Amino acid sequence: MNVKRFVLLVVAAALCGVLAVVPALAQETINIAVIGMDQAGMTPEELDAIAARFEAQNPNVNIETSYVLYDGLHDLLVTSISSDPPAFDVVLVDDIWFSEFVEAGWLLDVTDRITEAMRADIFEAAWDITTVQGRVYGMPWLLDQKYFYYNTRLLAEAGFEAPPRTWEELADQARAMQAQGLLEYPMIWSWGQFEAVVPDFVTLLYGNGGTFFDENNEPVFNSPEGVEVLQWMVEMINEGIVNPSSIAAAEEDVRNVFSQGQAAFATNWLYMYNLTQDPNESQVVGEVGMALMPVFADALAAGIESSTNNGSMGYAVTAGSANPDVAWAFIEFLTSLPIQVEFSQHQLPIWQSAFDDPALIEMNPVTTPMFALQFPWANVRPKVPYYNEASRIVQIAIQEALTGRVSAQEALDSAVEQIRELAAEYAN
Repeated sequence: MNVKRFVLLVVAAALCGVLAVVPALAQETINIAVIGMDQAGMTPEELDAIAARFEAQNPNVNIETSYVLYDGLHDLLVTSISSDPPAFDVVLVDDIWFSEFVEAGWLLDVTDRITEAMRADIFEAAWDITTVQGRVYGMPWLLDQKYFYYNTRLLAEAGFEAPPRTWEELADQARAMQAQGLLEYPMIWSWGQFEAVVPDFVTLLYGNGGTFFDENNEPVFNSPEGVEVLQWMVEMINEGIVNPSSIAAAEEDVRNVFSQGQAAFATNWLYMYNLTQDPNESQVVGEVGMALMPVFADALAAGIESSTNNGSMGYAVTAGSANPDVAWAFIEFLTSLPIQVEFSQHQLPIWQSAFDDPALIEMNPVTTPMFALQFPWANVRPKVPYYNEASRIVQIAIQEALTGRVSAQEALDSAVEQIRELAAEYAN
């Protein structure tokens, strides 16, 4: 469709002054295909409601939404947006995929569409999600990180007044719960051979004073700190502190076990909190606390108060979209301040000014302050075009160590060597 033939249709929004302005033809419908995620962040029902509002303000636009679980999103995007034309106009992209997709030429450069107001009010760290080599290829949408959850009732029954600050303290509390017959396996993790295990390893690694990739994007996680972390993971499985099902678990498995009251401790993304407070989803309503992610004792003594992994995502327009202006207008609407505040139950806003709004704290009295406490300790995974392949190498290495096939040192040494070879292939 020739954009020059468009006439502007300006319709006042019904919501908090949000205004959707998209190019429109009086008699022609513009279809915008959107792919999102049915897991963390806003629910499909919430996203569909937002899309319906946009359509109401722009009667010539039809938003077609699709959703998949996180573990299927990357490969679906690769096959669907590499085609000409792409199957989707608007795509949800994980922070760790932007470099890969930009290098492949699949995402639209939107640097010149970013206003000064956006840059001033959106968290500076959020722009790192969608920025590759100084250019912006999408709008930050989901600011997320791994959080530490605990069962307040079980902690009190075991005789503890506060959640653990260190992983050593957690192990001691877990042993006490086992000795009292409260739980067989006090903690559940997402250590299956999925991307889910990488954020957990990164969280533990930085919480032991280690580094995943250095400033030159060189893998350095086979350091003594990294080996100690992986060996600790093995020992926690072998001792029974950590549920053995963790070696096959992803985030939803963690949520289900914790929500059934079968674990006192868990780590997961923000979405888990509100689902644990839903009687239709949880048996631990009113029994869930959140605290700073623990670290290892030596790291705490060295001034590392917490550590977690940044798991943020952004929405982008595909480079081959037939209607990039309309697609971008929908992204602006979806990520706007009023929309993000209203739909903040499962994700918190990207806008700094939202956190000055008493309404946000009133709607999210637990997660809003917890975000502010934890976010300064969030660490990122590397932005390299071969990240997905490198991640699979790390996943396999961790799995081999957890199942006893190789030592922690052997697993990490092998993974680092393979990733270096992979990087060299991309460099050539």
